[in-house]
Amino acid sequence: MIIKSVSGIRGIVGKGFTPEYVTTYAGAFGVFSKRKKIVVGRDSRRSGEMLKNAVIAGLLSVGCEVVDLGIVPTPTILMNVKELKAQGGIAITASHNPSEWNALKIINKDGEFLSEEENKKLEEILNSDFERVRWSDIKDVQNDDNGIERHIEKIFRLKKINFELIKKKRFKVVIDCVNGASYFAYPYFLRKLGCDVIELFCEDTGDFRRNPEPVPENLKALESLVKETGADIGFATDADGDRLSIVSDEGKAIGEEYTITLGMDYWFSKVKGEGVVNTSTTSMVDFVAKKYGTIVHRAKVGEANVVKKMKEVNAVIGGEGNGGVILPEIHYTRDAMVGMVLILSLLAEKGKKFSEIIKDLPKLYMIKKTKHFDNLKERDEFYKKLFEVYSKDAELTDGIKVFYDEGWLHLRKSGTEPIIRFICEGNDEEWVLKKIKDAMEI
Repeated sequence: MIIKSVSGIRGIVGKGFTPEYVTTYAGAFGVFSKRKKIVVGRDSRRSGEMLKNAVIAGLLSVGCEVVDLGIVPTPTILMNVKELKAQGGIAITASHNPSEWNALKIINKDGEFLSEEENKKLEEILNSDFERVRWSDIKDVQNDDNGIERHIEKIFRLKKINFELIKKKRFKVVIDCVNGASYFAYPYFLRKLGCDVIELFCEDTGDFRRNPEPVPENLKALESLVKETGADIGFATDADGDRLSIVSDEGKAIGEEYTITLGMDYWFSKVKGEGVVNTSTTSMVDFVAKKYGTIVHRAKVGEANVVKKMKEVNAVIGGEGNGGVILPEIHYTRDAMVGMVLILSLLAEKGKKFSEIIKDLPKLYMIKKTKHFDNLKERDEFYKKLFEVYSKDAELTDGIKVFYDEGWLHLRKSGTEPIIRFICEGNDEEWVLKKIKDAMEI
């Protein structure tokens, strides 16, 4: 089974998601990209090297020049597409999915994931009998070890960040990279910020020692290490390094929703403008925006959708409640390094413990649940039942979102897996629990 979404294709390796299919898909993308330079990188999964070779074979077969960045975070790949003036890029990673999954995230010449229109054009090429090049027209593969350094250098050029103050604070930080793509980049970046860094799961083994999704229930080891070492803060990311989750100085995983909320809190204090998040993101961002006399717009779930809306409204910051922060001054993609520098800047300027800073935000309860199905048909049948019950008074822009006096409930099919996501936020925990339970047992 291969699942196609706005960010690319993914599946279980060996079950439909095969080297043969990947080679063909990469070849089609090479044609889409005018057979020019393509940047490639991957996360640390066991299947990554095999699939990278398949991707490179497909690209070379249609005459592309290939730049191989190796094992790097996904945002680093997007960054380097623009920095190297490439025509596109492919990130080989299934992000938060388990080890048996892998994926191709497809990047255009602007260093952004393909739009719906671009995906349609790529699909047309994929379904055509596109031409391969002769043996004499096969280009070279360039191995490039400087992708991470270029990424970090650009972040250090942000004028609204007081890097010297961060360095002066010498924060003690525990970083959990889940043995994924950011295993080297993120500890290295934090040390360049002058932090005392304690590493957790920072090897390139692809052996995910926890579920790759950086949600609170998966961060027990990080919570323990933050408390044990007396760290100022703990950071966790997913397998490809675009999402960021936080553990407070009290050793408590506070939830990914706080990442974009606190990122906006800092950035809005420095830069005038509006923000964009997706429809599933916490209402805390609206509280923060109001504090600075601005607003936050909502877009459909999916990074490409958020980016599209950001451009429409000329937003100065955006992101998603899953721990994604997008800063256009760097690039239009979720970037955990950007998230870390914004949070550390806030921590440095506030001069308070992190656990005290988050007390200034409204106390809201959010619960995220998923219901798994054996196949897409079963998922769609259950979703039809949900639609019949909840759609009457709902907002239907992206799934089913129902607003109540106490909060809101959002029900939507995943674009990457045979699951339905149930997200509810409100000011009363029991009310949130009941709403989720009722929906999942419909």
